[in-house]
Amino acid sequence: MIKVLFVCLGNICRSPVAEAIFKKSVIEEGLDDRFFADSAGTSAYHLGEPPDRRSVSNARDNGVEVIHNARQFTVSDFTTFDYILAMDHQNLRNIRSLANSAAIDHSGIFLFRSFQDESHDLEVPDPYFGGPQGFQKVFDILRHCNIKFIEYLKQQH
Repeated sequence: MIKVLFVCLGNICRSPVAEAIFKKSVIEEGLDDRFFADSAGTSAYHLGEPPDRRSVSNARDNGVEVIHNARQFTVSDFTTFDYILAMDHQNLRNIRSLANSAAIDHSGIFLFRSFQDESHDLEVPDPYFGGPQGFQKVFDILRHCNIKFIEYLKQQH
């Protein structure tokens, strides 16, 4: 089973929605027995909290149910997950810094949008301080990135 972890800062907006989209997509493709997904945050700001209600509402409006409680990224995630997908450069740096300090070589750490052909160095923006249009924009980005990432996984595995 291939294990995938989506990571943002607080684990209440971007990463739980990315996780939910991924889970729904692999179920729709009949691949859910081949993949496990989770999400986490690099900070401890929202430990145990449900996702942001605006993220949940927007995802539901797009046909995706988000069920998750925030958790913090840990060193054990490096050995548990095959792919660790950061939503932005700062979280990518935080993850790599933790890997370096723990002397862990993990080639499965990526910026999530690197799977999107035209967006190799772009971030998934944080919608937390924006309005409803920001949450929809993020949802659209996450959906597209998930499509591309699943295509990548099917080629690799």
